[in-house]
Amino acid sequence: MNHGSGRVPYREIAVSFNPSPSVLFVCLGNICRSPLAEAAFRAEAERIGLDVKVDSAGTGDWHLGHAPDKRAQAVAQRNGIDISTYRARQVKPEDFRDFTHIIALDANNFADLRALRPDDASAELSLLLDHVPGREGEAVADPYYGEDAGFDVTWSEVVAGAKGLADRLKG
Repeated sequence: MNHGSGRVPYREIAVSFNPSPSVLFVCLGNICRSPLAEAAFRAEAERIGLDVKVDSAGTGDWHLGHAPDKRAQAVAQRNGIDISTYRARQVKPEDFRDFTHIIALDANNFADLRALRPDDASAELSLLLDHVPGREGEAVADPYYGEDAGFDVTWSEVVAGAKGLADRLKG
């Protein structure tokens, strides 16, 4: 043994790197459910002091650049949140590396996300209601083709999911 060399023996040190969480909410067109989920999650994260990057997107491309559905804007506004400046965008491959969590609003979008997921993806995929005890595997109601009251149901569901997810990320 040569103790006089001044060299430190090589040791493997486990280093844990936990980036700040970042969440992308995804539905089909990014004009109803995912912007509402984004808004509800932003509000909950602010309420509990969670530092997080948040966005929303769609798997489809037919509403790119459009504001959320007027009925989605109305339900958010009734709950004290303005989403009129949000603009629809489509999920892109970088999202799977840029976000720590990608949250689908239903099983079809979850399946589409799994198919789009690049090999080097690092984001964790889940359904929003997986974060609500007793609602695991369920879809958030899609209000697009229904009556205005359907947006209130959707709001209630995204608020519950946002609270569950925020608590998980904070904990």
